[in-house]
Amino acid sequence: MRRISRKKRSTLANRAIAASAALILGGGGLVAVNVYASAGEGPSGSSPPTRTENAGSRLSTIDCPEAVNGLPDVPDEARGEVDRELAAMDTQITDAYRQFADRKEQIARDPGLAENAVLGPLRSKRTASLDRIGIAIGRAGERPAGLESLAGCSLRADDSRGGNGGGRGDGNGGDGSQDDGQGQDQGQNQGQDGGQGQDPGGQDPGQGQDPGEGQDPGQGQGQDGNGPVAADFVDIQSVQPGVDRPRQRRGASRGTFTTDCGRNENGKFNPDNVIVAPGVSNGAHHMHDYIGNQANDAFASDDDLANGATTCRNQGDRSTYYWPVLRLQNGQDEDDVNADGGGRDQNVGEIQTPSQVTLKFVGSPVGRVTAMPRFLRIITGDAKAFTNGDANANASWSCTGFEDRQLTDKYPICPEGSQVVRTFAFQNCWDGQNTDSANHRTHVAFAQENGRCPNGFRAVPQLVQRIVYDVPPGPGFAVDSFPEQLHKPITDHGDFINVFDDRLMKKMVRCINDGRRCR
Repeated sequence: MRRISRKKRSTLANRAIAASAALILGGGGLVAVNVYASAGEGPSGSSPPTRTENAGSRLSTIDCPEAVNGLPDVPDEARGEVDRELAAMDTQITDAYRQFADRKEQIARDPGLAENAVLGPLRSKRTASLDRIGIAIGRAGERPAGLESLAGCSLRADDSRGGNGGGRGDGNGGDGSQDDGQGQDQGQNQGQDGGQGQDPGGQDPGQGQDPGEGQDPGQGQGQDGNGPVAADFVDIQSVQPGVDRPRQRRGASRGTFTTDCGRNENGKFNPDNVIVAPGVSNGAHHMHDYIGNQANDAFASDDDLANGATTCRNQGDRSTYYWPVLRLQNGQDEDDVNADGGGRDQNVGEIQTPSQVTLKFVGSPVGRVTAMPRFLRIITGDAKAFTNGDANANASWSCTGFEDRQLTDKYPICPEGSQVVRTFAFQNCWDGQNTDSANHRTHVAFAQENGRCPNGFRAVPQLVQRIVYDVPPGPGFAVDSFPEQLHKPITDHGDFINVFDDRLMKKMVRCINDGRRCR
């Protein structure tokens, strides 16, 4: 198993721990802190974690290159067809995972069965899809070469078992090809520290414990045997505080704008993703909570979103905010137990309505922000980080009363009276031209270590999203995921489409730039 260097651990801890912890409870309210992450993409999934062949019963999932990362720029004329083929490739992996899971015991006895019954047919389907992608791009420009190299998949083990569980909270679900946490400081200092400033990589909160010892990963635990496992959890009280104090510079935009869009009390769910898979039902293969815009499904156009109803208190905000639901692993079935995105995709258990959702937009630590364009689409985190590697992982987990302790690759076990917290700090730099990009990432970016946006990008208000759940203490919950991602916490992610009207967006920008706190 590939080990992550101590430098890499520290970098990831600073990046993803602080990123998801961008809201910290302080004496005077919620405080924004440092944010580190990368908008970069590595080739074919940023060097996926070590793959394990013929490992008997330890084999637990299917690992395929992330095809979108290996594509060149996709012409606008080809985007629709390419997006549909990419969504089809996700479905191919989902179907192959089901076949693998159904035959896991047979494959453990006869590893050749995996190639003949699962991997070979999957490779053929992916090759055909990649060929169609090449043809679509070729109609509008130069056909890309070498796409067939993205067709291969392998079986791999869940490396979270054994040892101390890797419980550093440092995002080590896989070693990405980039050390992309190179101190991209977007932290906004609202004047409170909350006791931060220690290196979160300096202590192993799971030290001396082997939560996965003696267990076969993916076997007989969690959601129908495909996760999570005991090693995916750690006691938050054993995690060392380690959220850095943000560094503000002269001219920083210190204001905040908070929008109240509820907690999805009305229960709007679907397994679509209009950003990644427009026009494709069940494009996510997991269920999403939606707040804000109520017109969001796979087929929603910009006009549909502009005219959609909203749960936001201020009707000038018709933005859509969505994320994978969190479920209790309590044996209780939901209405989607036999539906796409639910039980058919190995997502089972009782869906939890958050007890609190905070949506706050904050400024730049080095200067003023400019307005986001309407219909700007941002995805933060990576739904496939378990197999892709952690280059784009950007969510973290904690507990109320302990939010100076953040985890990226573990779920927290909170003490009695404390609630589970998941946090996302979205990209805060925009390329000034595009509301989306072919891989849904390169049109936005995170600020660099000095707080400034990369060349060609401009600072925009940064969405910081904090979601709180009142769940029973212990390791009995997980987020929905693509089935082959085994419900790992590092796969958590958030999606946002800006549908603020011009008047309210201008108010937001003025408030942030003037250093005020507005709603």
